[in-house]
Amino acid sequence: MMDEFKIPEKVITNIKGIAIPKPANDQNTDDILPARYMKEITFKKMGEYLYFDERFKEGETVEEHPMNDEKYKGATILIAGANYGCGSSREHAPQALHRFGINAVIAGSFAEIFAGNCASLGLVGIIVPTEKITQLAEYVKQNPSTEFDIDLAQKVIRYGEHVVEFDMLEGRRQAFLNGLWDAMAILQKNEEKIKETAAGLPYINFK
Repeated sequence: MMDEFKIPEKVITNIKGIAIPKPANDQNTDDILPARYMKEITFKKMGEYLYFDERFKEGETVEEHPMNDEKYKGATILIAGANYGCGSSREHAPQALHRFGINAVIAGSFAEIFAGNCASLGLVGIIVPTEKITQLAEYVKQNPSTEFDIDLAQKVIRYGEHVVEFDMLEGRRQAFLNGLWDAMAILQKNEEKIKETAAGLPYINFK
């Protein structure tokens, strides 16, 4: 029963961590998660397949791929280029990023369906100008251990001595700040209204 089930607070104000630089433009969902792995019946192993066809060639690990590079191990932020997540609308691609450990993507722009799919997982997508993407990626390559702080309340990225402003849909930003990005959280916050509506439905309140 709903009275017995309490969803934990899911407010997202800051995403902190080291970053992975992968600033190419037009990285599509088939690059992010090859279609053959969509046959899995759950999302549980999707993180293992992230960029699989780039990271592994003929059974060998591509050591120089940023997702394989030990310098970026444990990174929670991805720096990507423009039109990130273009192609098909498969939700498996955001799931792969999420289950790999990515909590935020900084990009020049996003395919909107992809950005929405990310938001539904609590994976934050923010936008900065192309020239800033280049600067961020180069900085990370030179300083891979630098911690980034994405501040959703102030709409800035802090790293080292730098501060960069970012943009995102205001409704989406507010959803993260208020813990309403999760559909179940929205139901939780409207519990009384749901009960009130249900009470007026004869096919629910039958005797």
